[in-house]
Amino acid sequence: MIHYNHFVMAESLEQAYELNQKKSAVICGGFCWLRLQNRTVQTLIDLSGLGLDQIEETEEGFEIGSMVSLRKLETHKGFQAWTRGASADSLRHIVGTQFRNCATVGGSIYGRFGFSDVLTLFLALDAQVKLFKGGVLPLRDFLDRKEDGDILLSILVKKGQAFAAYESMRNEAVDFPVLTAAVCLRDSGFTVAVGARPGKARVISVPATELPGEKIQREEAVKALTEKFIYGTNMRASAEYRKYLAGVLVSRCLEKIETDRKEG
Repeated sequence: MIHYNHFVMAESLEQAYELNQKKSAVICGGFCWLRLQNRTVQTLIDLSGLGLDQIEETEEGFEIGSMVSLRKLETHKGFQAWTRGASADSLRHIVGTQFRNCATVGGSIYGRFGFSDVLTLFLALDAQVKLFKGGVLPLRDFLDRKEDGDILLSILVKKGQAFAAYESMRNEAVDFPVLTAAVCLRDSGFTVAVGARPGKARVISVPATELPGEKIQREEAVKALTEKFIYGTNMRASAEYRKYLAGVLVSRCLEKIETDRKEG
């Protein structure tokens, strides 16, 4: 269990940023995974009073505040419709509804957890992150950015015509995933993300022509694509099994996208 000496409800982003520059300070987010750690922190910072819990939809895209709960994202009609159900598919297996009412999008993204369904989805959607000091940068670049005390304000997703699909494999319905996969098709081609490898999710972009619609050719192309990811072994599955699963889950995503395209 985590212990902390001071709890601060931040009154401004500037105050939160200054407090977070100390290594002994931590932003609590939804306080779901953090509270399970066995550590003591000097200052726990709460951002819930700074208006970061909203989802703004415009003609250009979505801006999802870092303090938006996973449940709020899961049930957002606009985002669910635009992702063609992929957003709900990526969230519905995360522990339970009570947990998703507390866990935040920002906590899932900033934590860069290897098991994160949320991270896999947003990578496939080619999302960007908006930082208080660092500005806007691609999520795929943020993953390898060293923690510098900056504050994640929101996640940005551009609209435009897109077809998205999400798949995961779990040993139990609400267990951590053995592997996750998400695919998004835009005019520029496919974006394929694979997570729970068991490392944090990674993404590869390929032209649409490299994943043909014909089943036999597509299976060969998917196999070649999924071999580009690195897989590891842990108590949930072996690297070899994860590699096999990647091909299955990516293929399922592609089949969903193909069906959606035919249905318009």
